[in-house]
Amino acid sequence: MHPPQTAVPLPVPCWRHWQAEGMGKMEFKPFSKKQSLAAGWWSRRETSGYDAIICDGAVRSGKTTAMSLGFVSWAMTTFTRQSFAICGRTVTALRRNVVVPLVEMLGNLGFTCIEKLSKNYIDISMQGRCNRFYLFGGKDESSAALIQGITLGGIFLDEVALMPRSFVEQAIARCSISGSRLWFNCNPDHPYHWFYREWICKAAEKNALYLHFTMEDNLSLTPRIRARYRRLYAGVFYDRFILGKWTASSGLVYPMFRKDTHLFTEPPACSRFVVSCDYGTVNPTSMGLWGESGGVWYRLGEYYYASRQTGISRTDEEHYTALEQLCSGRTIDCVVIDPSAASFMECIRRHGRFRVIPAKNDVLSGIRRVSDALKSGRIRIHTSCKDCIREFSLYQWNEKAGGDVPLKEHDHAMDDLRYFVSTILAKEEKSPFFVASLTRDRGMFHVEHSGEVCETT
Repeated sequence: MHPPQTAVPLPVPCWRHWQAEGMGKMEFKPFSKKQSLAAGWWSRRETSGYDAIICDGAVRSGKTTAMSLGFVSWAMTTFTRQSFAICGRTVTALRRNVVVPLVEMLGNLGFTCIEKLSKNYIDISMQGRCNRFYLFGGKDESSAALIQGITLGGIFLDEVALMPRSFVEQAIARCSISGSRLWFNCNPDHPYHWFYREWICKAAEKNALYLHFTMEDNLSLTPRIRARYRRLYAGVFYDRFILGKWTASSGLVYPMFRKDTHLFTEPPACSRFVVSCDYGTVNPTSMGLWGESGGVWYRLGEYYYASRQTGISRTDEEHYTALEQLCSGRTIDCVVIDPSAASFMECIRRHGRFRVIPAKNDVLSGIRRVSDALKSGRIRIHTSCKDCIREFSLYQWNEKAGGDVPLKEHDHAMDDLRYFVSTILAKEEKSPFFVASLTRDRGMFHVEHSGEVCETT
């Protein structure tokens, strides 16, 4: 690839003249006015003077589809033989959520996309122009080093609120080419989040166009689908993912838990079984026995031992004996356990009866998954699980923490439940994927906004 250099703009804006060959496989649907603005703000007289765009709001509102297509369109119109970056929390998630649908759309619009999987970049070409788009993941503080040193003509950060500040600021610093622009996309988080305070609250100061999305801005979602998403969330997650608000977490972590809905007395016949475990030495050890029937997982029983209350600590072997008693001769698929409990995991493995799986331990995403499971009825609790039921009524957000942090109290059964949902139930979930896309007629790509129609290829 040639060294980066700014291209001479096409004589006629390519937003109007890129031709698509054939109808392809993808079914295109019209963009809403807000999606159209998110995709084409850089080409419109009233918004072209901005240096950046920020889109936030509800889930499934069509932000990512519009912005990713707009980002590539802008890059290909403005530059050739230049480097750009598309960033997500991880490269794997980025490929799944952004790159795969984007490449399919671009292919249907006549672009040539050549992806180099081993080196995480895509070369995109059209009408004699070619640019390289690097893929980066910004999952932790070490990620900033990955993007250091590169020179970029622009950058698109998908789910920027999930990335550490060090990575985002390093990525922004890479955009030193004349005419470079910044594209930000996220779902809301807590109102103390650095991106909310430094970019959304200061959008005018940063010369950034700010657009807030709702699910109504995605015309591909039917009223039935919108209603289903509204049923899935409660509490702070409803405020953020459905209403699109930057809301502080407060009160109970699981306000949607209801005894009349989520408790049962007569266990069903279950086809398979799993145990979840939060291990403690000084703190309580909590285990839950789960059985699956008809797509619903039932917490059939529990073991909960608090050494501080009894004044007597138990050994790993004593906890293992309790595990065997909890299982009552059942065939157990696996034991999902706190990944920090190395000694107890080794104890279980040494006995050779149970397969051990270290649990996924992202607290906030795990809490969201448990909330979803409660709302959808995927998990139920037997009335004998007294400590789990007790903790549901006591487990609260730490309102003084300045972020989404639950209090480290009454959380041991809550943790083993979260390990189960995040590790086992999450594998069985198949989230529907909806694409808000574009209308195409006679090989042209149509974007409607403000009463006018722009055509591109």
